[in-house]
Amino acid sequence: MKKLFYTVTCCALLAACGNDKSEYDRYYEQGYRDSVATAMENAPPQTKTGATTATNEMTDSAAAPAKPKNEYEEVATALMAKSDCLACHKVEQKIVGPSYAEVSAKYEFNDKNVDYLTNKIIAGGSGVWGQIPMPPHPDLKKEDAQNIARYILSLNKQ
Repeated sequence: MKKLFYTVTCCALLAACGNDKSEYDRYYEQGYRDSVATAMENAPPQTKTGATTATNEMTDSAAAPAKPKNEYEEVATALMAKSDCLACHKVEQKIVGPSYAEVSAKYEFNDKNVDYLTNKIIAGGSGVWGQIPMPPHPDLKKEDAQNIARYILSLNKQ
């Protein structure tokens, strides 16, 4: 009788832990990912700037204050400094939560992912990057959370 009970319990456990989609997969349907991937493959290649431009930027940055690396950085870093984001996250270093660079590498920059991360910032959550939960930020305006999400996702484009 015990063997039957253990067998049924193991089967139930395996069924419960089976092929469940992650939270991200449930949110972000495969068809949409495929359409974005196809659009990215068909996009014209980006041109890179020459060494002369990089040299000029280096000499200009020594004389002038540092310019934001992208259009989202200035606003987002100010918002994150006022919030508790920097207690658990850094751009290149994992602290409690993933680094912003890791998040940017995992999710491509598109409206669907901006909405997904905006909701995660406001509602909080756990399980995507480990079992330590990210606290919710219900007082953060949706537009501010979108600016933060856009900045994080833009890090992979640099």
